Amino acid sequence: MKLEEEIQQSLFKSHQQKLAVNLTYTSNWLNSNFSALFKKSDITLQQFNVLRILRGQLPNYCNLKLIKERMLDKMSDASRIVDKLVAKKFIERIACPNDRRNINLKITKTGLTLLKRLDTIDDLTNSLFKNLNNAELERLNNLLDKLRG
Repeated sequence: MKLEEEIQQSLFKSHQQKLAVNLTYTSNWLNSNFSALFKKSDITLQQFNVLRILRGQLPNYCNLKLIKERMLDKMSDASRIVDKLVAKKFIERIACPNDRRNINLKITKTGLTLLKRLDTIDDLTNSLFKNLNNAELERLNNLLDKLRG
């Protein structure tokens, strides 16, 4: 469905304004679809992102700085997210032997099991983008990269 129909607005001040509204609307649409999947497992999109970062670091440990650098949502409070994941036993904190002020983080077996179950997000993503062919997907990715400079 066209943006104008979705938000019931037919006129925009400029193409740039329409694009900004369209990107925001589409981002919220994606987040809503993903959140429904995560809600069943009692985690958020940001917590899922941290778990995937930690899984990608295996077998190595990871520190909070690296997590912050790699998070998709740079405005998220990574420390608070890590605290919640530790409380849920999805990740563990280990004191760094070289620097007691630094904390190493690692995903637990419970966290890995959860991620394995949530790997169905790949199927969900494919179904959400089913209206675009591979050439369109590649073009859209390139345009978004260009937009961000």
